[in-house]
Order: sequence, then structure tokens, then C-alpha cells
Amino acid sequence: MSVNTNGAVNGTNGETSYFNLKDMDHIVRVLDRNQKIQPDILEVIGNTPLVKLNNIPKSEGLKCEMYAKCEFLNPGGSVKDRIAYRMVLDAEKKGLLIRGKSVIIEPTSGNTGIGLALAAAVRGYRCIIVLPEKMSDEKVNTLNALGAEIVRTPTEAASADPDSNISVARRLAGEIPHAVLLDQYNNPCNPLAHYDGTAEEILWSLDDDVAMVVVGAGTSGTVSGAGHKLRERCPACVLVGVDPRGSILAQPDHLNETDVQFYEVEGIGYDFLPRALDRSVVDRWVKVDDAQGLQMARRLIREEGLLCGGSSGSAMAGAIEAARSLKEGQKCVVLLPDSIRNYMTKFISDQWMETRDFKPVDDRENVWWWKNEVNSALASPVPSISLSASPIEALTKLKTSRAPLLTVLNDKGSLVGVFTSDYARRRLANLAGSPADSLDKFLVKKYSRLDLASRPTLGKVSRMLDIANFVVLVDTDATTKIETPVGVITSEDLLTHITAKQMNGK
Repeated sequence: MSVNTNGAVNGTNGETSYFNLKDMDHIVRVLDRNQKIQPDILEVIGNTPLVKLNNIPKSEGLKCEMYAKCEFLNPGGSVKDRIAYRMVLDAEKKGLLIRGKSVIIEPTSGNTGIGLALAAAVRGYRCIIVLPEKMSDEKVNTLNALGAEIVRTPTEAASADPDSNISVARRLAGEIPHAVLLDQYNNPCNPLAHYDGTAEEILWSLDDDVAMVVVGAGTSGTVSGAGHKLRERCPACVLVGVDPRGSILAQPDHLNETDVQFYEVEGIGYDFLPRALDRSVVDRWVKVDDAQGLQMARRLIREEGLLCGGSSGSAMAGAIEAARSLKEGQKCVVLLPDSIRNYMTKFISDQWMETRDFKPVDDRENVWWWKNEVNSALASPVPSISLSASPIEALTKLKTSRAPLLTVLNDKGSLVGVFTSDYARRRLANLAGSPADSLDKFLVKKYSRLDLASRPTLGKVSRMLDIANFVVLVDTDATTKIETPVGVITSEDLLTHITAKQMNGK
């Protein structure tokens, strides 16, 4: 195994030698507009347009000028193309990558993986991408189309957990001959790509006249690399880092205090500090929740015509908050990292947004049952099983009951997830594991659910069933917070309920 890295995953931020970017080897690719034909698609990476934002800043009452750095227009659809190509070039230069022989392995939220798979396809490498289950099907399908092999890991696995994408990638790199772990979290090429490229392009576009740059933080090479360049060339510029609620990258630490344990936005935020993060160059941090970020992403699409992804909305929401301090004539740049392509079945979908309460369910005055409240009689009862049971016991109970799923309860009788044969099969096919593992590893923990306490409507159930096979109905005790499963609602249940009511005169 070769690891192109200068340290451990949880390395110290702000290290002098690691972030001495000015004195490192530089690869500066100058855009030649007289060159009408490019030798391959990798040469098109970077030099993305800077576009003036008009409608949203005006509606938000901002005085400054706002510009979007459209990184979603890179060939692979994201800013991560920059670091992927840079890491490959550097590893080839050092003799770590040998065409036709080496195997690229990388843990990723998807975009770096797509960038690496793109480079691997063009330059002739086998590529293995280790990806948490949370990431979109669109990312998976794009990776498959590029010829990458994909290993999925549990979303809930912490970075240091043996089942995390980082740990699994390291294990695979130690087992597979000629494997090279490029390691974006530690690789100095990550910030260097933005020091040499992204930041230079922003400064060139605005003739070094920029008052604020706003960047979402994930592996953090963008915020660190751009930050160091801005400190050198435009020291008065304010660098704003945007971090999702549930992540711990922001400073001061009290900003990270939250009860949020899961966030939907992909590609930004972490539960550890990547070595590529230098928080010393960030002047201000803004925390943004899922609703703010995803609603803003939809506004960027609808109001500015920018076909960007969810983390772009987070960056824009943070930029609006930070830019309120700027005056007329000052310029603010917000970096939009990835494209709409990755999220067609996620935040682009009205039903997906409504299921998560990021968007209200539209009223349908012409549908008589739409606003009727859900009651427990609507749900079909399903058997429950203890979390302490084995996967084999769960599968046996599921088979004998002929139910679509089992609800799984902890020792307090509270719902912790559901067990389905479909997910168990996919778990064994795509994730490292065996039937001897604990039942916890076979649980579906993110599923469509409704609480009777929220007084949900039949209309909401109908919208949820547009994109889900079932909705779990629960009753949460206001004092103990114990979630008791009431049953499961399927399309058949809802249709039977509606027709019975209609035949009986509603």
C-alpha cells in the first residue's frame, strides 16, 4: 500500500510545515482561450465562471455585490475535480501511481470519488471508492458509469469506527496489491489545488478587489487553500467558513453545540478535524441547518438559474448572513461546490422535502380527504423484535409473520429502527458483514415515519408514499420520549381507508 499523506486523519490544524503552501511545488494551469481543442476532459477542470447574483441579494436587501463561483460546471460536476486531478498528477510525478498497475482507493462523500473515477477512466487506473450509505443514488450511478468499484459503509459509523468509510478504505489499501490511498483529508494537494487554482481565479476575475469569500467546509482544502492565498494577496478580505449543524468544524466550539445527530446535506461537515483544515485562516464561521441550506439551493435554481447542489445552498445561506455587514460597492464571492445532478431524487423532489418537513405539503382543496388527520386505525400492525435478537432470529420472524418489516425495539421498548429483508440483503451484498453480526448492523435507521403527536394528514401520508414503500406510524410519550410503534401504512392501507370512507359517505 502507498499512502500519499503527511500524517494521521486527526492531525493538528494550522501546522506550519503542512500549510507552508507558498513554498511547495505548484502546478498552475493557465487558461488559454486561443486553444480551441483540449487534449482530454481533465484539461477542462478549473477556470469556472464567476457569475453575478442578482435576484436573491436584492430580495434579501443586501447592499454589496454578490458573485457565485460556479464549481458545479467542472467536468465531473463539482469543485472536487480540482483536488482529484491534482492528487493524481502529484502521485504520478512521485512514482506512486503507475498507469495500468496501480489501484486508486479513496473514502469520499462522492464528489472526490467522481473526480478520481473520471481521472482513472482517462488515465487507465482501477478505482475503488468507499462511500457512506447516506450518499445519493445519483452519485453511485455516476461512479458506476465511470467504471469505479463501490464499497458502501454505514452512515452512522464515526470516523474512527472500523466500519467507517475512512477505516474501510485504509484496510482495503493494506489488502489490495498496488493500492494507493490518495487520502484527501491529509493530502497537501487538497489545499494546494485551491491555493494555485480556485483562489487565483477569484482574484483574477475581480482584479484583487474582493471583500468577502464564503466557502463550505468539508475536507476543508478549499477553505484552507483559498484562505492562505487570500491572506497573501488580499489581506483585508474576510474568509467565511460555512459548517452544517451536526458537524464540529466551526470555531469557537460553542457554535457546534447542538442536539442534531444527522444532517441531510452532503459533502460538507465532519465529526473530526481533517488535517487539511486550517482554521487559523477563517475569519468567521456560520452554522446552517438542513432546512436553510436545501431551501436556499432550490432558490438558487429557481431565482438565479444556477443548477447547483444542496451544499451550494448552505454556502449561499451562510453568505447572506455574513454579507449583511458589507457596504455598497463591496464584493462578496460564494463558492457553489456541486451540481443538481447528484440530487434529483433528494432535495429536488418536492415529496422528499415534504417528508422531512423542509417544505409544507401543498393544499389540495379538490381532494376531500387531503386534510383529514391520520389515526391509528389506518396503520396495519406489524410484529416487533428486540434489538438484542440476532439477524437470523429477525429473518425467521419476518418470514413466518409474512409482514413487510419488523419494528425493532431497545430495552426500554422504544423504536430504534426497522428490519427488512431487502435491506438485509443489500447490507450483506454491499457492506462488510455477515449474519453473525449484531442486529443493529442490519437496521434501517432512516425511513419514512410519522408521529401521531404531530397530527399528520392523509395528504402528507400520500406524498410520503409517492417515494417510499411504507410509512411507520409511532406514538411518542411526551414525558419519557419513548417511541411506541403503532403500525405501518402502505399505499394499499391508504387506498382501502379512502375508498371505505367514500363508500360510507365520508
